[in-house]
Formats: sequence, C-alpha cells, structure tokens
Amino acid sequence: MDAENLIVVGSGPAGVSAARAYREAGGAGPVRLLTADPDPPYERPPLSKEFLRGEAELSPLDSLDGHDVTVTLDDPVTELGEGLVRTAGGAEHRFTTCVLATGAEPVRPGIPGAGHPDVRTLRSAADSRELRAAAAGVRSAIVVGAGFIGCEAAISLSRLGLQVTVVCTGDVPQERRLGHEAGGFLLRWLKSEGVSVLRGTKLLSVEGGHRVRTDLVPVLDAGLVVLATGVRPRIELAEAAGLAVEQGRIRTDEHLRTSRADVLAAGDVALAHNPAAGRALAVEHWGEGLAMGEVAGRTAAGEDATWDEVPGFWSVLGDRVLKYAAWGDGFDHARPFPRDDGGFTVWYERDGRVAGVLTHEADDDYERGRELIRRGAAVTASPAS
Repeated sequence: MDAENLIVVGSGPAGVSAARAYREAGGAGPVRLLTADPDPPYERPPLSKEFLRGEAELSPLDSLDGHDVTVTLDDPVTELGEGLVRTAGGAEHRFTTCVLATGAEPVRPGIPGAGHPDVRTLRSAADSRELRAAAAGVRSAIVVGAGFIGCEAAISLSRLGLQVTVVCTGDVPQERRLGHEAGGFLLRWLKSEGVSVLRGTKLLSVEGGHRVRTDLVPVLDAGLVVLATGVRPRIELAEAAGLAVEQGRIRTDEHLRTSRADVLAAGDVALAHNPAAGRALAVEHWGEGLAMGEVAGRTAAGEDATWDEVPGFWSVLGDRVLKYAAWGDGFDHARPFPRDDGGFTVWYERDGRVAGVLTHEADDDYERGRELIRRGAAVTASPAS
C-alpha cells in the first residue's frame, strides 16, 4: 500500500491548484493526484469554444511541473476511508491529508429520452471531442439550456456551419441569474452568430436521440441534441465517508476544512464559508476552483489561508467577453449602464448594497465592482463613481 502525505482527488482547477499550493507553501512528503480523467490535467474553458471548433489543441495545465506531484490518470477513487483512499483499479493510498476536488457532472433532466446515448453533454475533453465528431456529420443542432456553456457551445456549433437552435426556459437567456437587460444582450449576441432562440420554452422529451418535443413547438428535428441543463456536484465519496453535506455539497469552513480533520474540499463540490460574504457560498467557476484549491493546499501545508474572494468568471461568446462577479445568491435590482463604445456595465443591488457586477469592455467597472462587493458598499447613484 502506497503512503502519501497529501492525496488530491480530482484533476480540475481546484485539484491541480491544491497540489501546487501545498508545495509552494512548503508542504513536504509524497503528493499524489488521482483522477478518473484519462487526459492529463488541462484547461477546461476552451472545451466549449476553440477546442470544440477544432481551432486549438487541448491546453495542458502545466502548473504542476517541477512540484514533485505524482499524477495517476484513469483510475477513479471509489472509497474514502480513515486515512486512506481506494481506487477502481484496486490501489490503496494512505494519506495524512486529503483534498476532495471531485467537481461536478452534467445533469440530464428527468424526461423521456434524455439518457439516449446520442444525446450529448459537455463537461470533459472526451465530451468535447465526441461532440465535435458528432457535429461533423450533421447539418443542424438543438442546444437545450441557455446558460454560459449552452450559449458558448451554440455559437461554436454555428461557427462550424450547423443551423443551431437554443431552447431557453426564460424570456431571455440567463434572465433569473443576470436579469432581463443583461439577458437581452446575450440574446442579441446569439442571433448575431446565426443562432435561433426558442424563448419561454420547456423541454418535454427527446425521441431517438435527435428529435425533441417542447411545450411550444410540438417537434424539433435535428441531427444533434446537446443538453446544457446544469451540473450536479460529485459528493458520493463524501457522503459515504460520513462528511457533513449541505445543499448537495460538502460543507467546509473558510479554510476549506470539512467536518473531518484530515479532509478538505474545494471547487464545485464545496459549500464553503466566505467570511467576506458572511455566509456559505456554492460556486461553479473555473477561477474560483483555482482560488479555493490554493486555499485548501496552503491549509494542508499548515498555513492560515482563508477563502474570502468575491467569486467571478469570464465568458467568451464568439468574439465578445463578459466578466461577472457576485456573491451569487440573488439580487433585488439590476441597473444597466450602456457605454458609447458598445460596452456596458450592469450593477446588481441587494438590500441596498452592491451585490454583483457584469461588464463587457468595461474592465475598470469590473475591478472596481469586485472591491465594492467585497466591502458590502452601499449603493449610490453611480457605483463606479
């Protein structure tokens, strides 16, 4: 049985960041990163964009180079025991500290036909390769879901020459999360890329892997159906090990410690206390995976590290970049401020304070906004002034 000082489960941004930060904080002893993914750690944001379109190769996450970390691929961890993990391949690894960075998996809605093998989801490099190959043999696609992955994938498929239709439950994309005005920007951008959007539409079933039924349009037939209908944190290991789980995620403190002293959790799988927010937050952003992983790694190395960042992310929609930062648990009002150069800022308010900011070509507002959110600044006539 191998013995490691630190075991990291998961090769996404949180896992890789945790292993690197542990070493950079002076963490000693053997470190092993275990993953179910057959590909070495890679950048995931391009999977719905350049990589899907075949414009770029898989970009490796090379930040572990020179950090003396052993990476074991294609061998998922199946059990978290007391001071050890077991894998599907039969290996056992003892540890002093374990970081769970198991991420999340796509959710297929509980409707007839959603589980058909020809219906695609997009989360991993393997998913992106399969989607690209499937797109090469068809002329049209239906993307169900108008979140950022759905919008990015729809634009990429359109640029590959497919006629693309997005099924959107709201009146505009991301209406509940970003508000009606911001959703209107997304809608216009999708249309400018040749993407059709069925608004206020609910998916009822998928037939034969390529035909969908909705409440507004009885039958939509396409060569390809992609479900971008959300994700589910992978908490099975934690649940089986008896760790505290809340809201479908692993509960941690601000240092990313779980209810067990020798186990930490970071990234999509964690519901982590954020002292700047004053509450626990669930975050599913690439950048926050990196930030939380770093805190977990430094905590494992004995540092007094704290996750108190304002969560934020960037989304590239065609040639346009959106930047968003927010606590992520809702807003009372959204106030858009268009710019003469085509950029814009949307300020979000909650209980009279700045709760979020969304920008396009307004980096000054984005940087200023993150600080205002962190401070819990009171809303003024113009938050950026």
